[in-house]
Amino acid sequence: MIYHDAIVIGGGLAGLRAAIELNRHNIKVAVISKVHPIRSHSVAAQGGINAPLGNHFRGVYDTWEKHAFDTVKGSDYLADQDAVIRMTRDAAERIYEMEHWGCPFSRTTEGKIAQRPFGGAGFPRTCFVADTTGHALLHTLYQQIIKFKQAAERKEIVIYEEWLVTDLVIEDGVCVGVIALDIVSGRLESFQAGAVIFATGGAGRIYGKSTNAVINTGMGIAVPYWAGVPLKDMEFIQFHPTTLLGKNILMTEGCRGEGGYLLNNKGERFLEKYNDSKKDMEIAPRDIIARNIVREIMAGGGFDNRYVHLDLRHLGEEKIMQRLPAIRDICKEFVSVDPITDPIPIQPGQHYTMGGIDCNTEGETVVKGLYAAGEAACVSVHGANRLGGNSLLDTIVFGAIAGSNAAQYIQGLAGKKGENTLCDTLKRAEQRINTLGKSSGNESYAGIKGALNNVMDDKVGIFREAPTLNEAFREVKTLQERYKKIKLNYTGKRVNLSLVWALELKGSLDLAEAIVAGALARKESRGSHFRTDFSKRDDAQWLKHTLAYYTPDGLRLDYKPVNIGPFEPKERKY
Repeated sequence: MIYHDAIVIGGGLAGLRAAIELNRHNIKVAVISKVHPIRSHSVAAQGGINAPLGNHFRGVYDTWEKHAFDTVKGSDYLADQDAVIRMTRDAAERIYEMEHWGCPFSRTTEGKIAQRPFGGAGFPRTCFVADTTGHALLHTLYQQIIKFKQAAERKEIVIYEEWLVTDLVIEDGVCVGVIALDIVSGRLESFQAGAVIFATGGAGRIYGKSTNAVINTGMGIAVPYWAGVPLKDMEFIQFHPTTLLGKNILMTEGCRGEGGYLLNNKGERFLEKYNDSKKDMEIAPRDIIARNIVREIMAGGGFDNRYVHLDLRHLGEEKIMQRLPAIRDICKEFVSVDPITDPIPIQPGQHYTMGGIDCNTEGETVVKGLYAAGEAACVSVHGANRLGGNSLLDTIVFGAIAGSNAAQYIQGLAGKKGENTLCDTLKRAEQRINTLGKSSGNESYAGIKGALNNVMDDKVGIFREAPTLNEAFREVKTLQERYKKIKLNYTGKRVNLSLVWALELKGSLDLAEAIVAGALARKESRGSHFRTDFSKRDDAQWLKHTLAYYTPDGLRLDYKPVNIGPFEPKERKY
């Protein structure tokens, strides 16, 4: 049994920021990550990170209050306003912290951190590093991890890379550790800890057409769910308006923030046709633009009834090379298009998981000693629709908060707990994996995973209605039954990715069930969740959070109120 004062699950921005905060409090901390930390999906974030710095003063001086209002409005008023206020108040401090740690933010001519307009603000609020912001932030945090690992005056930070957490261990309502699989050796190990923070990212690969890395299976959300921790608002899945045709690689909102246009097959900026986007056009909130792209394609305005164009040509070569160089490289590499001379073929694709592990503004869950942060968590600062630039901010703000609160909790503990429960859980996990390895079933990982992706893409997408959601629910339940007959195509110990994928697939299936069940139950349209059979927002019945519980008798839904603060819900026209 391995012991650490605290264990952080996930090596992305939220996880590393939490580990740094724990280390600042002189806590011995371990980071368990499925991949090397700088291979985490945070590295793929492109466009920027929001903060009300006001570095581009154009008659509108930005404040945290304005940032908070835009976030709550963008969330379609489902965000908890205490959490939003906490995030926006901390935003500037976290940005300056990253700057002082060496993050190479793009600059204004005066040397200030440059900002660009993203959806929701209507003016520049989003700090950026060209179009590789996540990459720069993640490397900056990892450099701090390396520095702290070598600092003699601090307790150690240990990184377990290429480990998969399979079980969360709870004893008498208190988190005592986790069980994890060393992917390289095939060894299962029990990890005892005073506190555990889950920061494992989203669940985008439940869908086939997704901007997410293939590692984003949702396993880190499923593990606490299986242990009895509720998930919140899982039906709210964000679809990014601009992903590269066929590949669904992200074409950052920064493309539109820098002045890019969306064009139909007649060369028209078609967003002006639609009442909800004609004012803000290309920098309207993501849910609105994604729906209107689909509407335009369905109305015959698309190319091959599949896509529209993102046009950057008028920005000029100099600006594209300075502000969007990675976008140009991606387009040339994957679709042989040069944005300097050609429009980019794009279509909406799954992008972000607004729901996740239910936690409060302190990162605390219903289980003592268990915390959550980042996309795996649902604080909720994003509500029904996340504003571009708020996800990276969410990770470093609530990563720091969860780390600080976990440190205080650990300092109040008296001794280690849970040895027997950890040993028993380890034995059950070993038995479960042995049974999986000996299966004589006839189902394959690829077959079930492909079917799941098709169901979610086709029936739980941008537009939803009861008949197709009911079909999706039945098909997911069928896939869960098929999973019981899954057979590994490799049964060796070392680097058994067949085993890893099979373990993660169960998590994907159970999260898909929660997504579909929540979507079917929510008889209204709000943010990213648009029901064609209930096309209006219904605050009287549905201004509340969905809670999904994993029980021996099957999934159970419950609800709890949204924390309303200074911003009273106002009608939003679709």
